[in-house]
Amino acid sequence: MLHLYQDDIYQIDVGENMVKENHTKYAILGLLTTECRTGYQIKQMIDGSLNHFWKISYGQVYPILKTLVEDGDATVHETEQEGKPNKKEYHITQQGQNALQVWIEKPVLELPTEKNELLLKLFFGRHQDANTNLHLLETYLTKLTERYRTYEGIKTMIQQNYGQEEDAVFWIITLDYGLMTTKAAMDWCKQTMDLITNQREDS
Repeated sequence: MLHLYQDDIYQIDVGENMVKENHTKYAILGLLTTECRTGYQIKQMIDGSLNHFWKISYGQVYPILKTLVEDGDATVHETEQEGKPNKKEYHITQQGQNALQVWIEKPVLELPTEKNELLLKLFFGRHQDANTNLHLLETYLTKLTERYRTYEGIKTMIQQNYGQEEDAVFWIITLDYGLMTTKAAMDWCKQTMDLITNQREDS
């Protein structure tokens, strides 16, 4: 039986043994199919793309790369640099390609559950006055607007600089998800602020 958990772990029931599989491993493996070859390039790509929908800390990158090499899913080539640490370049192997393909083809069995501090506070909103709730929503809307503009900027950059690459259409697909869900959240904020304002005026 296959179970998809909210974090980045698959848990597969094999008899009495539970085998855990880390999705972030496949995120790094997938990045090796792009032009990312070094840990630094991978970090740059994470900051500019993946972290908007899949959080990966810097502390995870090099241990995962090391594991990929040890497991035969990637190779590493070291080049000496004068006055600097050796430059390590990573390449996905055929075994790694196969593993990535198998993972991509696995179905997503559950929708992720979002942890949202604003929603948690609004759930108990009757314990605070309307102005406090409105301030929370206004602050949240500002942050959503900033995120929306960031996504728009990234989309424009991809279209201008990577429009001819095969991966570009799929990068834009994930950005469009971010744009649409962020816009929906912005609309919800505005509607909720109107609702709370109307309730305050009626009371």
